[in-house]
Amino acid sequence: MSEQIKHECGIAMVRLRKPPAYYREKYGRANYGLDLLYLLMEKQHNRGQEGAGVACIKLDARPGSEYIFRERAMGSGAIGEVFANIHAGVREAAAAGVPQEEYPFHGEVYIGHLRYSTTGRSGISYTHPFLRRNNWRIRNLCIAGNFNLTNVDEVFDIIVGRGQHPRHNADTFIILEQLGYLLDAEVQLLRDRFKTEEGLMGEELNARIESQLDMHNVVRRASATWDGGFVICGSTGSGDAFVFRDRWGIRPAFWYCDDEVVVAASERAVIQTVLDVDTDRVSELGPGEGMFIDPAGEVTLAQVLEAADPPRPCSFERIYFSRGSDRDIYRERKSLGRLLVPSILESVDYDLDHTVFSFIPNTAEVAYYGMIEGMNDYLNRRKAEAIAALPQPSPQAVEEILSHTVRTEKLAVKDIKLRTFIAENDSRNDLAAHVYDITYGTVEAGADSIVVIDDSIVRGTTLRQSIVKILGRLDPVDIVIVSSSPQVRYPDYYGIDMSRMGEFIAFNAAVDLLRESGRQEVIDSVYRKCKAQEELPKEHVVNHVKEIYAPFSDREISGRIARLVTPEGCRCGVKVVYQTIEGLHRACPDHSGDWYFSGDYPTPGGNRLVNRAYINWYEGRRQDR
Repeated sequence: MSEQIKHECGIAMVRLRKPPAYYREKYGRANYGLDLLYLLMEKQHNRGQEGAGVACIKLDARPGSEYIFRERAMGSGAIGEVFANIHAGVREAAAAGVPQEEYPFHGEVYIGHLRYSTTGRSGISYTHPFLRRNNWRIRNLCIAGNFNLTNVDEVFDIIVGRGQHPRHNADTFIILEQLGYLLDAEVQLLRDRFKTEEGLMGEELNARIESQLDMHNVVRRASATWDGGFVICGSTGSGDAFVFRDRWGIRPAFWYCDDEVVVAASERAVIQTVLDVDTDRVSELGPGEGMFIDPAGEVTLAQVLEAADPPRPCSFERIYFSRGSDRDIYRERKSLGRLLVPSILESVDYDLDHTVFSFIPNTAEVAYYGMIEGMNDYLNRRKAEAIAALPQPSPQAVEEILSHTVRTEKLAVKDIKLRTFIAENDSRNDLAAHVYDITYGTVEAGADSIVVIDDSIVRGTTLRQSIVKILGRLDPVDIVIVSSSPQVRYPDYYGIDMSRMGEFIAFNAAVDLLRESGRQEVIDSVYRKCKAQEELPKEHVVNHVKEIYAPFSDREISGRIARLVTPEGCRCGVKVVYQTIEGLHRACPDHSGDWYFSGDYPTPGGNRLVNRAYINWYEGRRQDR
C-alpha cells in the first residue's frame, strides 16, 4: 500500500504449562516465557507501531507480594523500550537479593499487545493491556485485544443502566468494565454457594472458587451484546486465561499447544517461526470460538457466540495486513496478481515487447510474482503458437520467437530517510515527489509503457504527489497503476483506520462523475436518506451510500481515478487497473469479508456508521464517527 494505512492491532499470549524450574533446566534461562512473548510481538511489529504493552501474571505468589506486572510504552520503538524496562527491573531485583521466584515479570501467563489507534484516541492510557485491579486475586482482570465495536453507545447504556459508572466511553474501557462486572457476579455466586453449602472460609474458600470459576460463562454473557470485530485475550489474577473471537470471524486468531506451552497470536506464521512448528500444527479459532486455560494449565475450546452463517473474515488481512510469509496468504497474493493479467494485457494493447513491469511498495511483491508468472504463461502460449505456425522452422526463426521475454525492472525505491513532515505546508507536496527514487535507463523513452502493481489504492495521494510524478520522468508512453485489491469504496469499522468518506479516491471519483453528469440530486438524496435513518435501531439501517456508485461501471470509476491521480504537467497517459470483487473471492475463497469494496457490512452497526460517515462528509465535518 503506497500510502500506509494505520490498521489493526496485534495480540500475543503465552501460557507456560510447566513449573519455572523446568524451563531453567531445559533452556538454561528463567525468562523463557518472556522471551517467547518478545519474539511473538517483534514478528508482528507490522500490526501496530503506535504503542506496545506487556502484562505478566504470576501464579502461586505468596500474599503480600506482587503477582500482576505491566509495562507499556508509546512510539514505533515501544517493543524494545518495554522489554528493556522489564529486563532492567529484573536486574535491579537480582542486585537487591530478591529470590528468583519473585522477580518481576517471571510468571506463567504473559499477554502482549501492539497498537494502532483506529478512532483517533491515542496516548499511554489507551495502550493495552488494560488492568482492572481488585484486592481479591480472582477479581483482577487483564485484557488486550484487536477490536473495534460499532455499538459502543448501546453497550455503554446497558452498563450505566445497571448502576455502573464507567470512567470512559471508549470501547476498550467498556469491554473491560463489562467483563469485570460479570466476573465479580460469577465470583460472588460461587462465594455465597461455597460458604453456605460447604462452610468454607479464607484461603480454602478462595481456592475452591478459583478451581470452579466458569470464565466461559463470563465471556459469553459479556460479548452477547457486542457488534463489531474482535479478538480479545486476557486473564484473571488467579490465572484463568482466555482468547475469543467475534462471531463473524472478522479479526484473526491462531493458537498452538503442546506439553510445555500454549501460545496465541494474530498471525499463524508468527507462531510457526517462533516455535519452529509446521503449518498444520497451528490452529485457527473459529468464528465465535474461545480458548480457555484454567489455573492448572488445562485447555478447553468452547463456542462463546453462535458462528455467523456465513462468516466474514477480513479479506484485507490476506491482501495487505498480515505478513506474506504465511503459506496460504502467500499463495493467495500470488493468485491476486495472476488474476489481473487479462486486464493488464488489455491496458497495454498486448504489447509485451514495449512494457516494463515493476511493483510499489514491497508489500506488493508477492502479487507481483503472481502477475509475472501469469504474463510468462501468456507469452509462452504465444511463443508456442508462433513456432507451430512456422511453415519451415529454422533455428534462427525459433530463436527469434524465444527471445521475447517479460521485461521486469526495479523502477522505484522508497527513500526511507526522507521526512516530508518537517516541511511547511506549501512545500510538503514538492518534497513528497521525492519520497521515491527511480532507476534511470530501464525504460526506452517514448516507446515503452510501465506497469506498476500496488496491493491497494485507497487515497491516491502518494500516487499523485510522488509515484506517478517520479515515474513520469522516465518518459513512458503510459503508466499503468495496478491494484491487487478492488476499489476501496467504504470505510471500515472493525479495526482498520479508514473511516472518513472523503479520503477514498474511489468515492471522490464517483462524486466527481455525478457532478460532471449533472446528477447532484443523487448526492443530496443519499444525504436525506442517511439523515432519515439516524434514529432508527441499527438493525433497520440500510447502506444508502451504495447509491453513489450505482450509476457507474467499475471501468468508468477507474477511468476517473486515473485522471485524479495524474499530476499536473504529466506528459504520458495514466491508466488504473483494479482487481474485481469476483477475482478477490477466487483468490481468497475463505475470507469473504469485502465490505470496504462492496459495502456489504457483516454487522448492523457497520451500516449505521457508514451512513454517519456520509453525513459527516456532506456536512463538512471531520469526525471519525
